[in-house]
Amino acid sequence: MSSCDNCSSKAACNGKNKNECNFVLPKYGGIKHIVGVMSGKGGVGKSTVTGILAVKLKNAGYKVGVLDGDITGPSMPRFFGINDKRADIVQVGGEQEVQFLPVETSMGIKVISLNLLTEKEEQPVIWRGPMITGVLKQMYSDTKWEELDYLLIDMPPGTGDVALTIMQQFPLEGVVIVSTPQDMVSMIVKKVVIMAEEMDINIIGVVENMSYVKCSSCGENIRLFSKKSAKEQAQYLGLKLLEEMPINSELVESMENGGAERYIEYCSEYDELLNNFEVALK
Repeated sequence: MSSCDNCSSKAACNGKNKNECNFVLPKYGGIKHIVGVMSGKGGVGKSTVTGILAVKLKNAGYKVGVLDGDITGPSMPRFFGINDKRADIVQVGGEQEVQFLPVETSMGIKVISLNLLTEKEEQPVIWRGPMITGVLKQMYSDTKWEELDYLLIDMPPGTGDVALTIMQQFPLEGVVIVSTPQDMVSMIVKKVVIMAEEMDINIIGVVENMSYVKCSSCGENIRLFSKKSAKEQAQYLGLKLLEEMPINSELVESMENGGAERYIEYCSEYDELLNNFEVALK
């Protein structure tokens, strides 16, 4: 299932003539799979899950891009340690047409984020919804992605303008939901699940982040936030569990040092997430 299932011309098109549909499409390249990473709640680790998936997909041999869709709270440049770089903007065609050249990580993952387009990363974006969604669509359509196997979209929390725009106007193949093991968080995340279902968006599965912390002495998994298992939380959400991820201080330290990409590349702890993601997407 994909966003094409919403199209009234699906029977005649069969998903092969996307240039004739109402989707926003990239002008400078082709993208095989577009996947959103979302949650109803902030602070659950959507950007972390997006980054881990991107690195593992790239390490598996795929061509990968990341669109930082959280316009007012972008964090992907920091995750990849490229926050000191800036994306180039070049003029093409007419005077009003520009092309964004994404910043590539050390592994070659192409990233575009508003924080790569502003003079300083701390510069706030004080915009209303229409301008935010307009910039989001331009960052997606006007970036020189070239040919990608996967474009991952790190989405802001909630069910507002950005989520609606991506679900209605981008050719999503599906979304990954991120949650944490707390009843209050699960209740808020459930809102996003219901939203996706009502809009006929394929939900690939749920990642439970911060599920536990591993004791360095005895190796026991200690569940800090809830005694409920990740499977129980996934059942409440009505979703396939892709992975339960621990609180990982080494990953946090690697992100603070700008080395998250290299750490994830060689960390087998996240291999199962990639395997389950690929299986669920088929």
